[in-house]
Amino acid sequence: MTLDLAQFHDTFFAESFEALDSMENALLKLSAGDADLELINTIFRVAHSIKGGAATFGFTDVTAFTHTLETLLDQLRGGKRRVDATLVDTLLRSGDLMRAMLVATQQKQPMDKVQVSALHAEIELILATPGDSPTVMVPALPAPARLVPEETRSGWRIHFIPGPKLLRHGNDPLRLLRELATLAPCEVRVDAKWIPPLSELDPEECRLSWRIEVNGPVKESAIKAVFDWVEGECDLKLEAFGPAADATVMVPALKIPETPEAAPPPIEASPAPRTNAASTQAAASAAAAAALPSAAAGDGGSIRVSIEKIDELLNSVGELVITQSVLSQLAAPLEGHDAEELRNALGQLERHMRNLQESVMRVRMLPISFVFNRFPRLVRDLGQRLGKKIELRLTGDTTELDKTVLEKIGDPLVHLVRNAIDHGIETPEVRLAAGKSAHGMIELSAYHKGGNVIVEVSDDGGGLRREKILAKARERGLVGADEELAEDRVFNLIFAPGFSTADVVSDVSGRGVGMDVVKRNINELGGYVQIHSSPGKGSMVRIRLPLTLAILDGQLARVGSEVYVVPIVSIVETIQVRAEQVNSLASRAEVFRLRDDYLPIVRLYELFGIEPQHTDLLDGLLMIVEADGKRVGLFVDELMSQQQVVIKSLETNFRPVVGLAGATMLGDGRVALILDVPGVMSRFQSLETRRSTAQQAA
Repeated sequence: MTLDLAQFHDTFFAESFEALDSMENALLKLSAGDADLELINTIFRVAHSIKGGAATFGFTDVTAFTHTLETLLDQLRGGKRRVDATLVDTLLRSGDLMRAMLVATQQKQPMDKVQVSALHAEIELILATPGDSPTVMVPALPAPARLVPEETRSGWRIHFIPGPKLLRHGNDPLRLLRELATLAPCEVRVDAKWIPPLSELDPEECRLSWRIEVNGPVKESAIKAVFDWVEGECDLKLEAFGPAADATVMVPALKIPETPEAAPPPIEASPAPRTNAASTQAAASAAAAAALPSAAAGDGGSIRVSIEKIDELLNSVGELVITQSVLSQLAAPLEGHDAEELRNALGQLERHMRNLQESVMRVRMLPISFVFNRFPRLVRDLGQRLGKKIELRLTGDTTELDKTVLEKIGDPLVHLVRNAIDHGIETPEVRLAAGKSAHGMIELSAYHKGGNVIVEVSDDGGGLRREKILAKARERGLVGADEELAEDRVFNLIFAPGFSTADVVSDVSGRGVGMDVVKRNINELGGYVQIHSSPGKGSMVRIRLPLTLAILDGQLARVGSEVYVVPIVSIVETIQVRAEQVNSLASRAEVFRLRDDYLPIVRLYELFGIEPQHTDLLDGLLMIVEADGKRVGLFVDELMSQQQVVIKSLETNFRPVVGLAGATMLGDGRVALILDVPGVMSRFQSLETRRSTAQQAA
């Protein structure tokens, strides 16, 4: 049977990218001169796994580069080379290059051969340079000498016969022998009698075999773990010996796939390896699907499911919720014993539907660590580049968010962290002169609050310079010359498009194109931003986000015969106005006084062209909503209930409409439109501009 390896490519690439993330995290934890063996082993396993998987699928460029990198990592693991900042930089750049090579391979695009060759040569140069005094991490391969009397010796005899394709898949038998030597003293004998004449020798085919004695109380599982990398590509037999062994045990641990034409003959006096169709298929599957160690493969505790399937499931659950709500409304006016039983059954159905809905939503939830994990590298590299010493602290990285929100929050956080590094944290000299530690601190934290997730980016730098921000705003005409603003409104000026107080424009910041992107992206998610700052002590940006974009907590409001859903997160308060609070401006715009502020009035029936029940402001209600730091009053006829609604996309089912974020089905079967508060403000502003232009033309 021919195995189609292409079907495993997606799994290989996905697991490779995850493995490279763990490799980068391990590299960032390494401290110069004091290498942690577990971190080194983690990095080595990633490189070895990617090399083996790439070789299995025939990605030769990736295999060749990773093989050289693996050699360097093996020196680190063997204590032959010290870890220093320069070496960590090289390894980080190697991880970046491996990622770029995998992306190019996945997309069937050409690789940057010049960059690959340059970094390959750099690693070769490091390998050719003697390392510093070795860091003791693992014992060196001991000399094959019997220091223990024959009658008291115990351990394992291993017959190791490599398969014909073991070398082609990037595996090195000598590394396996060195790994065995870390468990206990070993005696190794090589059998070279099956090497053919030179003219017939295939350099990619292993014709050697080994007999090894491991002397010491080593567990069988530890021996097998060493040979996990070559499962399905060798024949391995274990035999316990010595007083500790109750009886002679022959364990056929690993089998070679059936390729009799290329396999070396068995070692003399050993039984021939047995294979069958099942073991052959299992070995081939292991070489392809398990080319990389999968977090889910160990216990079968998780599976990969496309987000489209989860969205379909969530959509179906939403339809069921609507149907259940319709049934409840139909049963409400019924009377009698049967009606009571029906209502009880519908109550149980409602509870089950709520649990089902919450369960499906949890499937979409991912920890925010998926976003946070990119920042240790960013802070390290940018701090070195700017000559600043910065420590990053991450808290609450297990806080879960909807996958869609998670994907869209990444870029705003990158802008905020870069801004904190460039503008917030001072240089070591400035910090020391101010009585601070030379190392600055940036903290990323996340936590749940009510039905929202709060993400905070804080630093202990110099803080925002209020007077400089205000002066720049006046210079650009954003603030009147004599106008005084509250502190929070001054800080919010940094979100204006093109606004920057930087004296020098650099490739990091200074063009004023970052913070407005932050504000816009967060508003699109239905969240908002707050800034707190203290001169000389630092700043904090707090972002409030909804847990999910699929379900919304909304307030139902009626305008005429139409029902609108207003996101509760946008509502400040609802009032019934008095006549003395309302004024009309020259351009016909209406405003009302709310304490010390004058807010514009948005008549939704005019905005969307519908017939209202009330046109007199005194007969209806004003719902005060906020977005982008601005407040307006929405004029509605009546407030109805609050409820969670399942959002249906207008863009998918109809077309985008400014001022509307989507639609939902109510329990009575009616369609209710969901307001997009920033879009409503933008639509209202356009309407007022057209009116003003028409009046001036008249």
